[in-house]
Amino acid sequence: MQNQFFVDSEKLSEKALEKKHRLETDPSSRTDHMKYMDGMEVINSDVCKNVMSHFNSYDYTKYTARDVKAALEHDVCTIEDFKALLSPAAEPFLEKMAQKARIETSKHFGNTVYIFTPLYIANYCENYCVYCGFNCYNNIKRMKLNMEQIENEMKVIADSGMEEILILTGESRGQSDVKYIGEACKIARKYFRMVGIEIYPVNTDEYRYLHECGVDYVTVFQETYDTEKYETLHLLGHKRIWPYRFDAQERALMGGMRGVAFSALLGLSDFRKDALASALHVYYLQRKYPYAEMSLSCPRLRPIINNDKISPLDVHETQLCQILCAYRIFLPFVGITVSSRESAEFRNGIVKIAATKVSAGVSTGVGDHEEKYEGKETDGEQGDEQFEIADGRTLKKMYDDIADEGLQPVLNDYLYV
Repeated sequence: MQNQFFVDSEKLSEKALEKKHRLETDPSSRTDHMKYMDGMEVINSDVCKNVMSHFNSYDYTKYTARDVKAALEHDVCTIEDFKALLSPAAEPFLEKMAQKARIETSKHFGNTVYIFTPLYIANYCENYCVYCGFNCYNNIKRMKLNMEQIENEMKVIADSGMEEILILTGESRGQSDVKYIGEACKIARKYFRMVGIEIYPVNTDEYRYLHECGVDYVTVFQETYDTEKYETLHLLGHKRIWPYRFDAQERALMGGMRGVAFSALLGLSDFRKDALASALHVYYLQRKYPYAEMSLSCPRLRPIINNDKISPLDVHETQLCQILCAYRIFLPFVGITVSSRESAEFRNGIVKIAATKVSAGVSTGVGDHEEKYEGKETDGEQGDEQFEIADGRTLKKMYDDIADEGLQPVLNDYLYV
């Protein structure tokens, strides 16, 4: 059953417009973003408390060049060192940070770069997040693939040589329930050696079910760790509940997932504080679940349909590079993914320094891989994209470009026995 606020026509209904306006202008009409909704599992973890203690007290203006030099000289990067490396005082030391990050990357990952691709199987969403192209009030073409269409998309992708896939949906239980996602994952297991999901957060038992369906890892973007800013950006839906989203990766690990991935969407709030919190989120969970594989992403805002205010330039490339180098120095064992939100030139450079994983053959729309990969005309049944990408290279082009840089492109390094 379709949510009454989804937009599939040329304009919002009068009822939807009224509610949208009320949500935007009257904070009292919005639910408490720190209070769990019915059905949301509470795990009472101490990780959030530890992360937010550092987030709230972080004053990056107090760090000096001396602090940065000391951090770069240490064999082991402490939390305090990491804070210095994220500060404005570290910007003049970017070259030295890159050199140190490159050494750490080579030490723990060699010269390998992993390649994957995302597959959006639905773009219905029940959240109103003001910066997202999928938000329930945005006038876009909505679509949900059936199992036959999902298998066709996956076969097209697999035939290109891809071995790892990340399955995504809009955040709508009504349109994309856990069983639907699970069935899609069972199909994916037939075609790919590694299967990840990026969906709405769910409870531990639901993550366990999805793991049994073939899922290896779970990606969740916290978007911003700034709870006050988060409230002003997420006005409606389950995504509005900040603490439930924060604990998603831990619930996934409790449900048996092998790996989890973390990110803030840089540019929504103070990017230095969000970068700190993202890394500390990994840091504390890594110590609590030492067997788990963990990775960080570093997406910046990208333009979306019907919103020309979203700018990818709110965080500059030099600042993004600083963050990635700091991540690598602080968390030398953790994978770092740089998505197609970034330019080919930036990604070609950063994989030689700090990043270990990139996407290729990317579409953020629904149902267009046959056209995109094979050049075949379709019947027009496609769903609009979540955001614009900057790097549209195919798997072959990405593979060749990585190899030309003297690096080793890797499609999969995990075998089931």
